[in-house]
Amino acid sequence: MTGRELCFAGPIVETQIAQLPTEFAPAARAEGEELQRHIATASRIPQVNELYDAVADIVVILNRHRQIVYANQALEDAFHLEDRSAVYGLRPGEALNCQHCAETPGGCGTTQFCSTCGAVRAILSGLRGKKAVEECRILRKPGGEALDLRVVSTPFAFEDEPFVIFVVTDISQEKRLHVLERTFLHDISNTLTVLRGVADLATMSGSFTDADLIKELDLSVQMMTDEVNGHKELLAAESGELPVHPVSMSSLGVLQEVVALYRGLEIASTRTIQIASSAADVRFSTDKTQLTRILGNMVKNALEASSSGECVLVGCEPDGDTQVSFWVQNSQFMPAEVQLQVFNRSFSTKGHGRGIGTYSTKLLCERYLKGKVSFVTSPEQGTIFKATLPLALA
Repeated sequence: MTGRELCFAGPIVETQIAQLPTEFAPAARAEGEELQRHIATASRIPQVNELYDAVADIVVILNRHRQIVYANQALEDAFHLEDRSAVYGLRPGEALNCQHCAETPGGCGTTQFCSTCGAVRAILSGLRGKKAVEECRILRKPGGEALDLRVVSTPFAFEDEPFVIFVVTDISQEKRLHVLERTFLHDISNTLTVLRGVADLATMSGSFTDADLIKELDLSVQMMTDEVNGHKELLAAESGELPVHPVSMSSLGVLQEVVALYRGLEIASTRTIQIASSAADVRFSTDKTQLTRILGNMVKNALEASSSGECVLVGCEPDGDTQVSFWVQNSQFMPAEVQLQVFNRSFSTKGHGRGIGTYSTKLLCERYLKGKVSFVTSPEQGTIFKATLPLALA
């Protein structure tokens, strides 16, 4: 993978799991002599090293149990391995250290989250004899590093043994460009249109002192600046370079500021944002800039999920003796497939060039503010996103 360093997850403990349950792909693995036979068979493919070591992308060959039995030089370089055979026997998600790969005894491919994973789907398609191209979003542990990948799975048989040739391309920069294109060519363009309209009204009124016009100009500039700063901060956050400056603040005060700002969005003109009557004022200390970003993302996502005429409800409250929680509720139920992917970078139900709002919310809150982001959803209550923070950020 270009432009990114990957850390090898290390070998997994061998265990007999053929009878273990799975929530998606089969759990059974080849072990011992069977696994060594598959590795030996793959090594006899004519000119396998010469062919695949010449490829810049990661190429692995998988056996019928989705285990790596061959890896090319690109993988060895990306993982900084002395010997590429160190990943043999692992499944791709285990080699990449996907955050879900250890959640079940069956490992990669056997959790409920794997049902939405493009890599697992592509591999299963290849094992059924059909080539597949998919996109795959992975959050790695520890630290939550995000990978955006394009994977190609091609069925291949050698010496009567079925294999899958699995090619992995890092498309993180491509996804980043799509988001930036949308931001600067669409979102900021719309804001500039508003600014131009307000400026024309101010010109026709003969005065720039009109309070309403000045307010509109200020809000539009603030939203445009906020959009640009949000992308700058996300880049810094992903690279581990985002500064954090805790200050004392009021939970209700910061919530009121965010609501006042986002009531100025165009989408909010047909929806309402209301602070719950139960909202409590809690004194706490954290980075106000990042908290405002987190709450703003939660409110904006709720507005976009809501239909015209609906209300977005927000609140804050103490959470035990050491934490404070902020929550944002909309009336829409989140389908199961969306729930499984909602925090993945580049995943969005809103179309091309979207999908960093919930991802950045989780990244900022959990990596930098030492908090926790969660959600609950049901047809009865809609969807509630919750950010819980310590009262004092160390």
